[in-house]
Amino acid sequence: MRGEKIYEYDADITGMTDFGIELGAILDGSKPIPPQGARFDVGFEGRATGRLAGRVGGADYAYMRADGRIELNIRGVLETPDGARISLVAGGVGVLRANEPVIDLSENVSLLTAAEAYSCNARQIWAVGVADLAAGKLHVEGYLQ
Repeated sequence: MRGEKIYEYDADITGMTDFGIELGAILDGSKPIPPQGARFDVGFEGRATGRLAGRVGGADYAYMRADGRIELNIRGVLETPDGARISLVAGGVGVLRANEPVIDLSENVSLLTAAEAYSCNARQIWAVGVADLAAGKLHVEGYLQ
């Protein structure tokens, strides 16, 4: 991927809220994705390394369409070791791997902070990653364009 890698984070999935159908039932094939789709709120917490390092946490308010495409709606905070907070907002797409409880992630990320040492407010960030639902883990890499 082009651009400078400015962060990489590994996070634990800390919780999942479903709205009428459990994701596990869709993944194991016992229930189909409803025609109207399904929503899942997924909490996460972990550590980021790289130019933007520190604690990272937030939630993805994900919407799974009837065709299986997952629309990402991520809101989070990256807090640096010196206490600066950076708002992370991302949209994008998640795609379930065939016969695996794994989602490949492609994200369009906006970072915002008034902390000048960490400012990349005017720059585009593209991120790629993977959500391993069986392990309850996320891995995401962000690239400044």
